[in-house]
Amino acid sequence: MDLDRLADTAEALVAEGRGILAADESTSTIKKRFDSINVESTEETRRAYRELLFTTDGAEEFISGVILYDETIRQATADGKPFPKVLADKGIIPGIKVDSGAKDFAGFPGEKVTEGLDGLRERLAEYRELGAGFAKWRAVITIGDSIPTGACVDANAHALARYASLCQEADIVPIVEPEVLMDGSHSIETCWEVTAATLEAVYHALHDQRVFLEGTLLKPNMVLPGKDCPTQAGAEEIAEATVGCFLTVVPAAVPGIVFLSGGQTAEEATERLNAMNAMGQFPWELSFSYGRALQAPVLEAWRGDAANAAAAQKAFHHRSKLNGAARFGTYSREMEAALVQ
Repeated sequence: MDLDRLADTAEALVAEGRGILAADESTSTIKKRFDSINVESTEETRRAYRELLFTTDGAEEFISGVILYDETIRQATADGKPFPKVLADKGIIPGIKVDSGAKDFAGFPGEKVTEGLDGLRERLAEYRELGAGFAKWRAVITIGDSIPTGACVDANAHALARYASLCQEADIVPIVEPEVLMDGSHSIETCWEVTAATLEAVYHALHDQRVFLEGTLLKPNMVLPGKDCPTQAGAEEIAEATVGCFLTVVPAAVPGIVFLSGGQTAEEATERLNAMNAMGQFPWELSFSYGRALQAPVLEAWRGDAANAAAAQKAFHHRSKLNGAARFGTYSREMEAALVQ
């Protein structure tokens, strides 16, 4: 493996003021997104929507990389230019989702383990040829009655480490995504404990699999109360809990942490990232790898109508710019109104 290449790519993905667009929704997931705006999900509507995102003028100022789905990495613009080349020509690194989804963990009701290791070496070689510079694998950890179990955490940590090792063998930067879900009524303190335990297991597994940490990125949840918890938390409290948790378990060798947005609104995800960066500097860059938090306003503006493409691209550029500001801790809620002016 080329260690310098891995480190350079990881650092480029968390360059100042930039972050990652997660456009790796599976066919079933993007159908749900399209259903919400009454648009039929076909190969062509999915392609047209992704083209709208990837060709937005100026987005590259704030977007360093885009995570693609298997279908999407093979698609092209209406005039035939492959999406990976569209992105690369704008200075955006193409990436690829490589897991096959979280499946029921046999013998452990209510828990999941992510699959997709079979044939991964060969798939990574193909994705590298198609232009992918990084990859993503998502594990999900649920907080509930007597869960998560150590067995579930360890199984997912091991799979994440095996995936990461195979990625680096192919000179592809692995984004390691252990997501502690916000579903439930648990407190922010419980989320802190489960997140810390999960990350500790993940970094032990990465060490055991000889993964080069300088050539990886971490994509975690923020530390926050469950969405059904009667006591919610403000941006500053979430920022302090999240950074405090990560300082105890995330090695300084990791170049960056690119947060997932999960069930947060676009505004919440931006505000909370901003609050973390406003606290000061840390051993790793604090950035974003948002899906819904970048795309929800875009879908609302687009609604499947080509006549709305310019408005949708304006919404994407604006949302990207706001998250770029959050990278510096300079975002404010007043900036949200700039789009309509």
